Amino acid sequence: MIDSVPLTDLPRVRLKPKANARGIRHGFPWVYANDLVTDRRTRAMEAGTIAVLEDDKRSSLGLVAVNPGSKIICRMLDRDPSARLDTGWFQTRLARALALRQRLFPDPFYRLVHAEADGLPGLIIDRFGETCVVQPNAAWAERHLGPLTDALVAVTGVTTVLKNAGGRTRALEGLDDLSGVLRGTVPSAPIPVPMNGATYMADLTGGQKTGLFFDQRPNHAFAARLAAGARVLDVFSHVGGFALAALAGGAASALSVDGSAPALALAEQGAAAGGMAARFTTRQGDAFDVLSALGTEGARFDVVICDPPAFAPSKSALEPGLRAYERIARLAAPLVASDGYLCLCSCSHAADLGRFHAASARGIGRGGRQAQLIHTGFAGPDHPQLPQLAESGYLKSLFFRL
Repeated sequence: MIDSVPLTDLPRVRLKPKANARGIRHGFPWVYANDLVTDRRTRAMEAGTIAVLEDDKRSSLGLVAVNPGSKIICRMLDRDPSARLDTGWFQTRLARALALRQRLFPDPFYRLVHAEADGLPGLIIDRFGETCVVQPNAAWAERHLGPLTDALVAVTGVTTVLKNAGGRTRALEGLDDLSGVLRGTVPSAPIPVPMNGATYMADLTGGQKTGLFFDQRPNHAFAARLAAGARVLDVFSHVGGFALAALAGGAASALSVDGSAPALALAEQGAAAGGMAARFTTRQGDAFDVLSALGTEGARFDVVICDPPAFAPSKSALEPGLRAYERIARLAAPLVASDGYLCLCSCSHAADLGRFHAASARGIGRGGRQAQLIHTGFAGPDHPQLPQLAESGYLKSLFFRL
């Protein structure tokens, strides 16, 4: 625990003379390894060590978490270098995050902490009623799970706190993949989550990520506005995603496609819970294969949504990822009935809006269709963006009329 360590005893790390100290002062939260003086003492620090960051003239810039084994060697925690990461510090950050969500959402189902944008870099917390799922995707957060959990229970009043260690970046931070229970007991069944008039079933221990994707909530709502009386196809549906929202919006029918049988089973449970089972069907299989098969079958839908996983999770994967997004658009466009709607989504931060838009447009054209772009959607307000960090604005949803 660092809260009892005097400031003078904290290690110090220093920027190189040509590093972007101005960017750090203006809110950029990361220091890359090639911008830091990495002497033997710095390289010997344990991952997650708390230190004072200095510029090249030894002026303090703030309190940072250091991980010598990561390309992001420092993450800014507090602009006050005398801050202490005790339970009270976490309570202040969590209370501020909670105040925003409580203003926006009537029910306690939302992303409570969105990493850097909520002042807790590398930390994700999703709330499901009386349960919170914590993803400590940075070494410093892993080391401070004790005071973090205490603060989380004190601020929110939840009875159960689960740790999810499935985040892709944990390996980059040198962390394990062991999930567990931090407080309370594991829920004995999936948790029903009300959103946009539908009920989603969230498996908090066996599902993807933390159990449900809250980020698409406003885009689900926009799709539901297009879906009244419509035949809807939801590809990469997970636990019902767009399909259940569309049914709640009055869709005549919805077909969910996903590669995961357990996810589709949860979608069916959600449809039943919402009284929509008679209008809902599923089809398990590889999305590209199913799209091709539906085209061969001559299937047509009034609304088609494709919400794939991140095809371009890093810069090195950008070009093949863009080709995959283009292929999805090419296969999906012919399935849309005349004057119907196509929604294409990307959660790849490496593929910015301009490149994703271009790939989608190419795919629609190659699919033999003309389009009007009618709406561009992003993540909901429980996924705030840090203006200085482009990576925090990862989600894009493009709605076209074909």
